[in-house]
Amino acid sequence: MKYFLYTRKSSEEEERQVLSLQSQIDNARQIFSDLEIIELPPESASAFTPNNRPIFEQMLKRIDEGEAHGIISWHPDRLSRNEIDAASITYRIRNGKILDLKFGSYTFDNSPEGMMMLQMVMSQSQYFSAKLSKDVKRGNEKKIQLGWKPGWAPTGYLNTPDRDKGSKIIIIDPERFPIVRKMWDLMLTGNYSVPEILDIAEFDLGFRLRKTRKTGGGPLSRSALYGIFTNPFYAGQIRYLGQLHQGSHKPMVTLAEYDRVQQILGRKGKPRPKKHEMTYRGPIVCGECGCTITAEVKQKYIKSTGETREYVYYHCTHKKPCSQKGSVTETELEKQIDEHLASITILPEFRDWALDVLRENNDQEISERTVIHENQAKALLATQKQLDTLTKLRLRELINDDEYIEQRETLVGEINRLKEQLRDTEERAEKWLELTENTFDFATHARQSFKAGGKQERRDIFTTLGSSFILKEKQLTIEPNLWFVPIRNEYPKLERAFNKVRTNNFSSSKEKTAAFSAVRSQWLRRPDSNRQPID
Repeated sequence: MKYFLYTRKSSEEEERQVLSLQSQIDNARQIFSDLEIIELPPESASAFTPNNRPIFEQMLKRIDEGEAHGIISWHPDRLSRNEIDAASITYRIRNGKILDLKFGSYTFDNSPEGMMMLQMVMSQSQYFSAKLSKDVKRGNEKKIQLGWKPGWAPTGYLNTPDRDKGSKIIIIDPERFPIVRKMWDLMLTGNYSVPEILDIAEFDLGFRLRKTRKTGGGPLSRSALYGIFTNPFYAGQIRYLGQLHQGSHKPMVTLAEYDRVQQILGRKGKPRPKKHEMTYRGPIVCGECGCTITAEVKQKYIKSTGETREYVYYHCTHKKPCSQKGSVTETELEKQIDEHLASITILPEFRDWALDVLRENNDQEISERTVIHENQAKALLATQKQLDTLTKLRLRELINDDEYIEQRETLVGEINRLKEQLRDTEERAEKWLELTENTFDFATHARQSFKAGGKQERRDIFTTLGSSFILKEKQLTIEPNLWFVPIRNEYPKLERAFNKVRTNNFSSSKEKTAAFSAVRSQWLRRPDSNRQPID
């Protein structure tokens, strides 16, 4: 009886560990040297989808014509990884077209039991492929969410194969990145065609593709250069499943430059919606219905100058019944935020006074925290012993399951609470001085930083101001964080007293120093009020 020798190895991820084509052929010749073998050309196509393998289809046709009645392969998964191809094999076995199957790593018996085992093995191969495909897809989607392109890095960039799976990224190729950027620069001038840039890259710039184990090392092809100029990856975006996603890699060109090249190539630059940063959208809620305050951009034509300006307006989303009408401009909103900042802004002298005392009290603070920490640790140890005792009682069957579960839940909850307190005490013992300094630094410099900073810095300062933000009747109300309350309530009168002392004409420096000391003592008479830190 004659046998067809069928070998297959595709480039899919799951087949990297499969024997090479030549190894499959050599093993078959060695193991089945006593059989009459008709060798077929090796197949290099995936078996995951049906009707995708011309050599496999040709083999089945020749079997139907009676040229051979057996198949030799390394494993059943070489013949099939999908339901259709698996059925085409088992059906021919049932009707006698295929009389025998030989495998280098699997034993097949042409019997009902053998048929059942063969179908199970093929089904397992199909499941493995389907599951792996799903896992790969999920992994690719996760990479896209993180801003990294799955697969090989485009020319001018490098993969990081030395990193662990799941943490691989794409970095620039220091050797080729500048040259590819030079190609973009030449294209942006509009004075060179793609073939001309290709010649310059090869002969003037000496550009060669990165050498890999199987390919590379040669010059760019014309189609590859067209591929570079039309790939949004170079503008910081990743095309995946027909959609563009923002990448985390370093862009080679700007979006404007990318669109310019598309126009030069005769393509229309893809319009992209202009993104507006709504600085204060999110934390603020409506004072009437509690819905989030949103923002929108409106354009206004200025007749006097002939230009169009954009204005950002904030208003209620009205997702619930609400009578609030109108909106407030971002400029007006920032004026109100500045007023809130002014209410907690202190002079540098008051900051220095506060920090002097805080540093003096640092040792005392640490000592107090140490005592608290020791007491909390003792309480945790005692509760843990109670839990251990409870477990011993259950093991001796001195209490039933219901009693054990109820008491155990109570003790575990208490242990978790004590651990959290312990961690909080440890952190505050180490960081309270640093964080309190940040509070007074904020009170001293935040207003100035708000006026001079960018959108993100202004937003950070705004959100640090309070614990809730309410907009009603176009008026912004901020519930201040606790550590700002003493400053807001007590500081203004102290600043007035300070300025009065500073401008008064005292008969002696000693008298002036005493006056300043009086203000200083009033400022520091409630140090505990200022010990609530901010990050």
